[in-house]
Formats: sequence, C-alpha cells, structure tokens
Amino acid sequence: MTAKKMNSLQAVNSALAQAMAEDNKVLVLGEDVADREGGGVTGATAGLSTRFGDDRVKSTPISEQAIIGAAIGAALSGYKPVAEIMLMNFTTVAMDMIFNHAAKLRFMSGGQSTVPITIRTLTGAGWQTAGQHADHLEGWFAHTAGIKVVAPSTPADYKGLLLSCIQDPDPCIFIESAGSLFIPGEVDEVATPIPLGKARIVQEGTDITIVSWSSQVLRCQAALPALAEAGISVELVDLRTVSPWDREAVLASVAKTGRALVVHEAVRDFGPGGEIASTIAEELFGQLKAPVRRLGAPKSPVPFAKVLEDAYIVSPERVAEAVKALMA
Repeated sequence: MTAKKMNSLQAVNSALAQAMAEDNKVLVLGEDVADREGGGVTGATAGLSTRFGDDRVKSTPISEQAIIGAAIGAALSGYKPVAEIMLMNFTTVAMDMIFNHAAKLRFMSGGQSTVPITIRTLTGAGWQTAGQHADHLEGWFAHTAGIKVVAPSTPADYKGLLLSCIQDPDPCIFIESAGSLFIPGEVDEVATPIPLGKARIVQEGTDITIVSWSSQVLRCQAALPALAEAGISVELVDLRTVSPWDREAVLASVAKTGRALVVHEAVRDFGPGGEIASTIAEELFGQLKAPVRRLGAPKSPVPFAKVLEDAYIVSPERVAEAVKALMA
C-alpha cells in the first residue's frame, strides 16, 4: 500500500473519502460540513461535497438533536451516516437521542434493528476554549450499553479506526482530540480498518505499565525519555477504544510489569480510569507490586486562563512523577 504523510485531521478526511467511495450508503451530515459552508469548522470534511455531492454531504441547521435524530432515521433506513457534532460538550444537547434511542434501539427491537451511526466530535484542553468546549466525556458514553467509544492518538489510527466505526452496526462515538489533530504520521492512502477494542503497545517495558488513550498518549510518550534516563522501563499501552476496552492486553501487560498507572485527560473522579484500575486490582491483586494509580484532571470545569489550563492538564512531568512514586 502507498503511505502518505498527513496529520490526524487530514486522516479523518481521507477515511471519510475512502468510506464514501467504497459504499454509497455512507453519508456525512453536520453543521457547515459542505464545501459551500467551508468544509467543517476544522476543515475535516473539505472537498467531500464537491466530490460526492450535496445529497451525501449535508450541512445542517445548528441543532444537535436534529443532526442525531436525522442520523438515526437514516441508519434505520439502511444508510451509514457520519454525524459531526462540532464539540464534545455539545453532545449533551442531544443526549436523549444518543442514550435513549441510538444506544438502545438494537436491544429494544430484539436485534431486528441496528443503528450504524458514527458520531464524530472534537474536544481537548490546551487551546483556551474554556469550560463549555473542551471536556473529555468518554466516561459518560462508555457507561451506556450499546455505544462504542473510540479515542485515537495517531493519524494512522484516526483513519483505520474511523473506517471501522463506519462499518460497525452499532453507534460509535469517535473522539477527535485537539492535542493530536496536527501531529503528522504515515497513513496508507487506501487503509485497512483497525479492529475496535484492540489496544496498541506503543513501547514495551518491564517495570511499569501506563494505560492511556487519545492525545494523553502523546503526553505519556513525552515522559518516556526522562524515565528511561532514570532507569525505569515503561510499557505504554494505547487503548484506542475506551469501550469496549482491551482487557486482555492491559492485564497481560500489568501481569508482566506488576505496576500500573492509568492516565486520562478526563476528570479523575468517577472517570473511565476507575473501571480499568478496578479491573486490574480484581484480576491481578496477588501479582501487583504496588497499588494501581490513576492520573486525571481535577474536578473542575476546564479553565480559560492559560496558567490554570496548563495546571489542569496531566503533563508529562506529572506522569513521570507518578511513575517514580510507584517505583519507590
């Protein structure tokens, strides 16, 4: 396959173009997604309406309920809609549609109806967009049966995982994080879908396992050189998919290292890291060399002031400090 250097935003565009070329049932809808309106707030859908037509790439009114409702209706009619909700905080406006309808129609129809919708949404602190635009809410969706939650960190994963979401018969929340959108990488021009629920081992190690996802993986990677200099061998696991999460890969890694640190940008309290840490403790209690530790954001809205926002985000320095504390 021919590989091309692109960032994660370009990988999303490439994945949508590939999916739409391969299957005329794939639709795109959301605010300003057509070229006439600019190809999306980040340009992720630029060129698609020109190539595939306005019937398949529809700019919608500013109504998240309408976007998700239309996507559900299209899915029930045999289409594979990709609905863009501009920012993750705005999914809260459409929670009834997502939680009570998209997630549950397969269950409530006895499996007779599937809802193959993909909800693309953007979030992430670090850009001074403040408390109503930057929350990582993956734990909200992961808690609900019937929804798959995907949070990539690299351009190749953005493309391969988005292709899998579009093909999946269940609703998928595809989280694009501002912290990873512009990081370049090699991506196949015609990519193979990456299976959902399968983690990626970013780096192998023997002393401690770090489990993370989304752009927080990049911050954990930034901590690795300092930890290596300190003589600490870290195994870094990128979950890729928060729900379902790859229990087997995580448990195998922690069984090898004996120590675990779960790191996410979402608020630490009641966050998805609690489920992962609890599972590790339950399954590997007798093999652990130290208690499982979690790192996450404080229980606060994302601050606007740059100095406060920097303190809010789990930094590479905080990751390194936590690892050293677990090794002590």
